[in-house]
Amino acid sequence: MEQRRFSGKSHWYHETQSSLCPADVLPLVPEAAQVEDRFLLDLTLSEAQLIVEAPWLDAARAASDVLLPDSIHVTRLHTLSSYDRLSTALTVAQVYGVQRLCNHYAARLAPQPGPDSSRESNRRLTQITQFARQLASQPTLIDDAALAQLEECGLSVDDIVSFTQIIGFVGFQARAIAVWQAQQGLPARWLPGINGQQDAEPELFTPHSASWQPGLAPVEMRYARPEQLEALSISQPLRTLRDIAWLLAHDDRALSYLSQLTRLFWQATSQLSNDALLVIMLTARINGSAACFSDAVASWQGDAGLPDAMRNGERALNAWSHNHPREKAIIQAVQLITRAPDRFSAAQLQPLYEQGFSEQEALRLLVGAGLAGWINRLKIGLGNTAPALTP
Repeated sequence: MEQRRFSGKSHWYHETQSSLCPADVLPLVPEAAQVEDRFLLDLTLSEAQLIVEAPWLDAARAASDVLLPDSIHVTRLHTLSSYDRLSTALTVAQVYGVQRLCNHYAARLAPQPGPDSSRESNRRLTQITQFARQLASQPTLIDDAALAQLEECGLSVDDIVSFTQIIGFVGFQARAIAVWQAQQGLPARWLPGINGQQDAEPELFTPHSASWQPGLAPVEMRYARPEQLEALSISQPLRTLRDIAWLLAHDDRALSYLSQLTRLFWQATSQLSNDALLVIMLTARINGSAACFSDAVASWQGDAGLPDAMRNGERALNAWSHNHPREKAIIQAVQLITRAPDRFSAAQLQPLYEQGFSEQEALRLLVGAGLAGWINRLKIGLGNTAPALTP
């Protein structure tokens, strides 16, 4: 295959090495790049919904602008180009299969100048693509070696933090769009033979408390810039971000908007309802974030048998939920939106409505599952769970 550099990619599934292309080609849906709302991708919302959901939607749109700009100035410490960022977003969108999202990032990626065809550039893009796909589809595949490979191919700590934020954000976006499409009765995508995400192994979850430890060097207080300290002042009071905030401060703007979203959805962990805690526990159990799971269990005030049932796997969880219809409706909806958002449809919302949830409550609950998945992937991708210390 002849190696050469050219601008753009002609399809969703981009390769790590450019091949001879006789002419520039358009993406499958070029108009998907021209949406006004780069978070909801021009889904039609009622005026009432736009007003009620405006605070967190504004934060999500701002996060999109920060993490996925059309152009960005590359420096020695910030080497992620717009191509790197958008190709990562497209890789994650492909994993989740929400077509509106795939069309959008494919259309935005197409005109971007790709990297040169050197061995170093190909290796870098290969590592970025592999890490993004694994963290999105099966987070527990990520280990210290995978993180070290990103450093070895030239990504700085700042790059890796921003890169992992992009992966988490696009997963959050995919689930928000999937829930809103379901509420509007839009058809879900269904491809026979394509499996959703597999749940993490039960061995990761023990009855003992677990804590998270960073795998990269956090920002040091003495070197922190005023913008980083300001972002930390928002994130530090939030229990779900307290232990990872100093590492995420390497990208202070992304941390600021993630903190806003966390506060708007959950406030502080001590104030969370059992419904929200159930969502956080179940999402962490599926994704394999033992630290997030342990943190939610510590605040759980519901039936004492639920955490153990969740640790033991789906069969035990189904047996427990048989006598808890409200929790069963939440569990079934969260399982599908977490494992396979492209298959989420109006049918999964009906049991929630039957249990008394309003449309807004169901929306917040399930978009909250996407936010929990974002934080799960940050903690899995950027660090490790420490050995259990206390019973």
